[in-house]
Amino acid sequence: MHEITPQDLQQRPAEVSVPVPQMRARRQLWRDVQLWVCLALAVALIVVALAPQWLAPYDPNAISLSDILKPPSAAHWFGTDQLGRDLLSRVIWGSQISLYVAFCAVLIAGIFGSLFGIAAGYLGGWVDAVAMRIADIQLALPAVILALVLVGAIGFSVFNLVIVLSLANWARFARVTRAEALSLRSRDFVLLAKLAGASRFRVMFAHIVPNVVNTFIVLATLDIGTIIILEATLSFLGLGVQPPTPSWGAMIADGRGYLETAWWICGIPGIVLMVTVLLANQLGDALRDRLSPTMSRGW
Repeated sequence: MHEITPQDLQQRPAEVSVPVPQMRARRQLWRDVQLWVCLALAVALIVVALAPQWLAPYDPNAISLSDILKPPSAAHWFGTDQLGRDLLSRVIWGSQISLYVAFCAVLIAGIFGSLFGIAAGYLGGWVDAVAMRIADIQLALPAVILALVLVGAIGFSVFNLVIVLSLANWARFARVTRAEALSLRSRDFVLLAKLAGASRFRVMFAHIVPNVVNTFIVLATLDIGTIIILEATLSFLGLGVQPPTPSWGAMIADGRGYLETAWWICGIPGIVLMVTVLLANQLGDALRDRLSPTMSRGW
């Protein structure tokens, strides 16, 4: 066995030092660029959803028998469907439905689920045990199956769709915020508030809730993509937004029989749906890195 001598150490090439601060700065710069690009695209999408009457070139429900199954062209950028309706106009109007349902459902599910989880984590004991078993039952049920059952039970409408998607997605908020509350309830500022005579209600809403806001924002952003897909799935199956109201899922369903002759009927709405969901996920990732870097990637 060869023994290492001082001469051997002197002859070893020097290790290349890694400029850790520079690498961190580059990663932070990339995260900032990703965040601002995603925010700009999200704002643009929201503007499109809020002002379809000014941006859509045609009436989304106007039937034109002379323009049936026209491919994308200068007159119809996204082509026309089997009834001669302009697809660009229908995609623009469909964004309003998808984003409205997603934002409302995320807001309701997020607020209810977060308060549910905070109460369970802070109060602990049997309250926590019962609350988490309820959340486990909801998480054990596939969201699509649960949504199908609920829609079949309460009927078809945009309002009912929002309620159904809220009920199918609140448990994840409850799980994550419960973990946050368990961590926060033993912090010094919470213990000092208790010693000062603050009630449980005041401690939860004045000290726990403000410290969970960042987590709520990240989860809500990530959940928007999930709910958009669920809404499109229900509309695709005919259980969501009803005709003639434009919906991305319904447009994809309309184009199933024309894949070989008019791919754009379902292809373009499908691409728009995919890009929107990817944008929501990328924005959620960027916000997580900025607002809550310790959050698990699994959430």
